[in-house]
Amino acid sequence: MIRVLLADDQRVVREGLGTLLGLLDGIELVGTAADGEEALALAAEHDPDIVLMDLRMPRLDGIEAIRRLNERGDRPAAIALTTYADDASVLGALRAGARGYLTKDAGAEEIRAAMEAVVRGDVALDPAAQRQVVAALSEPAPAPAGAPELPDELTPREAEVLALIAAGLTNSEIAERLVVSAATVKSHVNHIFAKIGARDRAQAVVYAYAHGIAQR
Repeated sequence: MIRVLLADDQRVVREGLGTLLGLLDGIELVGTAADGEEALALAAEHDPDIVLMDLRMPRLDGIEAIRRLNERGDRPAAIALTTYADDASVLGALRAGARGYLTKDAGAEEIRAAMEAVVRGDVALDPAAQRQVVAALSEPAPAPAGAPELPDELTPREAEVLALIAAGLTNSEIAERLVVSAATVKSHVNHIFAKIGARDRAQAVVYAYAHGIAQR
């Protein structure tokens, strides 16, 4: 029996997928979550084998939730189940630790097969996700370079957000560009300001250019 937790911010999707999963032999739906924060809490409570995770959700987006699940250890394994199959979504989810990637037009047997594969320790990617991975692997590898460490203990993600701030993007635009929630971007911005001692975005822009982050 594969124990499954479902996370999706749309109630009709949760109910529909929940009904579908309930019809599959060998599958037990142990809970449903409306956002990433709730998914993390329910995963800790129920210890499912699989979390079927939507990517674009309020409070905490699916990619960040997958990353946090992956930091906890081997269980549960996450499968992204989303409307989107663009490269940022696919690669973002896989880099965060997703073991599978399906779009919402997947059928019941395709979802079952993906979960069974992931439980066995394999990776399950639908054709659209496979194409994105192949395209990414086909890109020339960047030339090795001794890039300087980021100042003030900024993380690479924070530097990326700071560069987008310097480019004039709003939090909402940054969230769309990085395929994360606005709340996640706001959290990054608060951390950035605290680390670099900026009181506002104008000071952050000056810092970004002074330290070469705006050209990254």
